Amino acid sequence: MNWFGFLVKTDIVDIFPAWHFQVVNPVFCIIHCELMRKIYRVIALSAFYLSLISSVFGQDTMRERPEEWDDLVNGGRFMDRFLPIPAVGDLSSDTWGWDAVKPRYIDNGIEDNEWSYWGGNIRKGDDGKYHLIVCRWPENAKKGHMDWPNSELVHAVSEHPLGPYKVAGPTIGKGHNPEYFRLSDGRFVIYVYKAYYVAESLNGPWQKGKFEYDRRDRKIIEGLSNVSFTQREDGSYVAVCRGGGIWVSRTGLSSYNQITNGSVYPPYDGRYEDPVIWRTNIQYHMIVNDWYGRIAYYMRSKDGTIWKVEPGEAYMPGIARYEDGTVVDWYKYERIKVLQDEYGRAFQANFAVIDSSKWGDLGNDHHSSKNICLPLVKGRLLTILDDEKITPNTHIIRVKIEAEKDFSPQTEVDIASLRFGASEEVNFGRGSHVKKTENEGKDLVVFFEGKGNGLSEKNFAAKLIGKTNDGELLFGYVRLPWLTYKESILSARKPKISTRKSKSMVEFEVQNFGEVPSAQTQVTVAIGADYERVILEGLIPPLKPYEKTTVRIKSDSEIDSDRNNIVINTKNRSQEMPLYNRKGDLK
Repeated sequence: MNWFGFLVKTDIVDIFPAWHFQVVNPVFCIIHCELMRKIYRVIALSAFYLSLISSVFGQDTMRERPEEWDDLVNGGRFMDRFLPIPAVGDLSSDTWGWDAVKPRYIDNGIEDNEWSYWGGNIRKGDDGKYHLIVCRWPENAKKGHMDWPNSELVHAVSEHPLGPYKVAGPTIGKGHNPEYFRLSDGRFVIYVYKAYYVAESLNGPWQKGKFEYDRRDRKIIEGLSNVSFTQREDGSYVAVCRGGGIWVSRTGLSSYNQITNGSVYPPYDGRYEDPVIWRTNIQYHMIVNDWYGRIAYYMRSKDGTIWKVEPGEAYMPGIARYEDGTVVDWYKYERIKVLQDEYGRAFQANFAVIDSSKWGDLGNDHHSSKNICLPLVKGRLLTILDDEKITPNTHIIRVKIEAEKDFSPQTEVDIASLRFGASEEVNFGRGSHVKKTENEGKDLVVFFEGKGNGLSEKNFAAKLIGKTNDGELLFGYVRLPWLTYKESILSARKPKISTRKSKSMVEFEVQNFGEVPSAQTQVTVAIGADYERVILEGLIPPLKPYEKTTVRIKSDSEIDSDRNNIVINTKNRSQEMPLYNRKGDLK
């Protein structure tokens, strides 16, 4: 919705007098209230003031989409996975919000007239119920939505993943932007900005603590206000911060170590925040939101460090619609989280949504925010049955589509619609075609022609896209049997350079943050700009996971420690990410 539409649907007085009331005498405000209303309405009609609104609030701009996105087929973008929401309770107009969000099913997610809710994720508990940790603040707070720094955390429970969620038990404590996860020892951890809470049970008691973040001589990009976490196979945790840096913790509570040298976010113009990261039995996934452009992007990774941007929108306003045809036009969607099954597959997304600009939500008005739940198409379980590496010369690719309690591939799949291969191909309707099928128990084995698969060295998973016989989206990812998915991840700290008798010594710490031991590794250290670069070579001994060592490399000549560029790489490129990469003073 553009700003003109926003002003038409929202009483302009609900937005701007808050600024005025905070800086002048309250008695004056009461006397001149009607005059101020008239003034603001006149101002709202001017084009100049509309442009001022956009510049001040920075809430709405149109991002240019790549032309190739026009050729994406259904299933080629993450946004295609959002399903209509089943009816949850009764359809109601007796609630807050402008007409664009009414009527709606208020029992979807969590909302009421007393509190504004924001953020939070859902997990299925050992009791079979669904548990949401969410933050809230009083709807009648003087600053309205801008009272979010005073958020409190609550635990809400539902019998169904879509809701309704009802608060259970006392307030957990203060905090904003919550995300909770479970440690290998069974304890629960709630992350909030600048702190965490930990407990043996979601019913508490909760102990408050503070995460340690070791930036390891790297810049922290845009701070640590929005951090998302996922557990690796060895029980350790990988996290992404607001600015797109990747961090690793051995236990989930131990120090988080920054291992990337810059942001892993898409190379598009955007003001990014609200990342969410999760791992399936196949790969790692991430979605990050460009809040200014109101568009989000979807990314995938083999190991959680090197990320591949997928084409198309991950989500944007307009995705909330119900099975009965009801459409709810929320102004903003933020803080996406996903609900996962036993394989890690996301089958539901939940968002913090608001019906107006955040600055337009004032205390005791008809605007507020809530947490909503949207079902997702679940990726299907796939296995490549051939061990040999797939190449352009491969004739046949055998892929097994597994049966599940809610899915019979032998009876539900539209065979002719299936395409298989690299995501770069199938996302655009290309890829390998079906040659024949065979039944294997309740599973379906599909024989694809090798031609057109598109798989290359840059692919770490293959993708299937098709339809069910009812015309619904069917998709899935599958691992490539010839690849190793757990590898060492070497990361270095900033080198120190010492000089004596016209000879220099370069030394730096290297640590293995991977889940498996590293082999002896040759490294190159390039110091200085291209036209005056000094290149040294050295060896890193084998390192167990999380083990570290100090590497010392001698130079027969003096190295100026004021040189401002340094890159440490594996000589044989055994890992794509540099061990260290920095432009800046080495002192």
